[in-house]
Amino acid sequence: MSEPQQVADRPTAAPPPVNSVDRFFRISERGSTFGREIRGGFATFFTMAYILVLNPIILGSAKDKFGHQLDAVQLTTATALVAAVMTIIMGVAGNLPLALAAGLGLNAVVAFQIAPLMSWDDAMGLIVLEGLLICVLVVTGLREAVMHAIPQPLKQAISVGIGLFIAFIGFVDAGFVSRIPDAANTTVPVQLGGTGTLTGWPMLVFCLGVLLTIGLLARKVKGAILISIVTMTVLAVVINSLADIKSWGLTTPSWPDKLVDAPDFGLIGDFDLFGAFSAPGVGVITVVLLVFTLILSDFFDTMGTVVGVSAEAGLLDEEGKVPNLGRVLLIDGAAAVAGGAASASSATSYIESAAGVGEGSRTGFSNLVTGGLFALALFLTPLLTIVPLQAAAPALVAVGFLMMTQVKHIDWDRYDIAIPAFLTIAVMPFTYSITNGIGAGFLAYVLIKAVLGKAKEVHWLLWATSALFLVYFAIDPIEQLLGAK
Repeated sequence: MSEPQQVADRPTAAPPPVNSVDRFFRISERGSTFGREIRGGFATFFTMAYILVLNPIILGSAKDKFGHQLDAVQLTTATALVAAVMTIIMGVAGNLPLALAAGLGLNAVVAFQIAPLMSWDDAMGLIVLEGLLICVLVVTGLREAVMHAIPQPLKQAISVGIGLFIAFIGFVDAGFVSRIPDAANTTVPVQLGGTGTLTGWPMLVFCLGVLLTIGLLARKVKGAILISIVTMTVLAVVINSLADIKSWGLTTPSWPDKLVDAPDFGLIGDFDLFGAFSAPGVGVITVVLLVFTLILSDFFDTMGTVVGVSAEAGLLDEEGKVPNLGRVLLIDGAAAVAGGAASASSATSYIESAAGVGEGSRTGFSNLVTGGLFALALFLTPLLTIVPLQAAAPALVAVGFLMMTQVKHIDWDRYDIAIPAFLTIAVMPFTYSITNGIGAGFLAYVLIKAVLGKAKEVHWLLWATSALFLVYFAIDPIEQLLGAK
């Protein structure tokens, strides 16, 4: 976010709270308004509502060791329920505009790496165990201490990297960028559109959405992101009704046959906490390594997301610390437990929350809106999932720009800061992982400090964390050495 925006959003003399709700969430104190919070809550929901479609597809398409598959309708209910409950809890207890839902990447690990080794109950039990261990790290203060030990320039680099990452997600989700099939025998990994050119009505919706969003942002129109999402969704519905379109991707913008559908809570509570340790054919070492991978990914994905969204909202203090950090991290850990217990995979903080921040969200009040919409989705899923990715993705591109502006605060003349910052920023989008970017930056930071004879300047927690990242990046040869493969 640019400095003029920060000044506008956070005036030096905050007006007095208008009512008890304002006072509780500190809406006026943080330079926000109820209108901004509500718009932000809607924007966040619409940019992450795809998880209601994508999570059931990923988990529902996989089979466990015994050939069992999870029911898609039950998965949709579980996904919406966990997102609604944990997002509201984060808003009330953490007072940050940070929504939570089933984590992409983590659900793929569960579906395609863990489930084939055991039953679904055992796999979800590992998610619950991972969440409980994360909570232990929070209660002991270790998770918060690691976040405080990170130098401010690296935190800024994390925010910038996430900005590029989230913009890349927007381009990929919309189909503006696609992976070139391996059969093409080319060294270029991605291309424009699906064939090297932009084709089709859905792509027109995305491009018009990007133009509309950046135009509204440049004009400083209130509700720019939300206006763009709603406008492009309406346009997509009209186009879909008039044109012959093969596919919009995961979500087709067509008016549903029915508006209300009953939720199915059949998967809630289907987990076995320690079942994986006694699963036939699965060794204890394998289980421990799986849990370690889950913890490390969840730990640092959340860290990057919390810092990035808080920085974009202008909520970091002079030392770069996140308000109510202990509570925020504990809630995030509890979300992992809730996701596993509901068979929805590990739930975590969503970087798409930055879309709401771009609309003006500064407090947890916006989470009540986002969480309320997820709760509504339990019954109105057919209606609320008509927003195609091509209409929502322009918001991610715009937010990527807003987060990118923090790159100016990094001292690029200091190599001990600039090189780790560059690797953090570059690795996130290039590997499609927040965790990988943070790990690359940490390892480079401690290495360069040691080479320059400044090892004592590095907090011991960064040394310990970097050692864990070495294990994380070398997990495959370690598994082979330990006989886990």
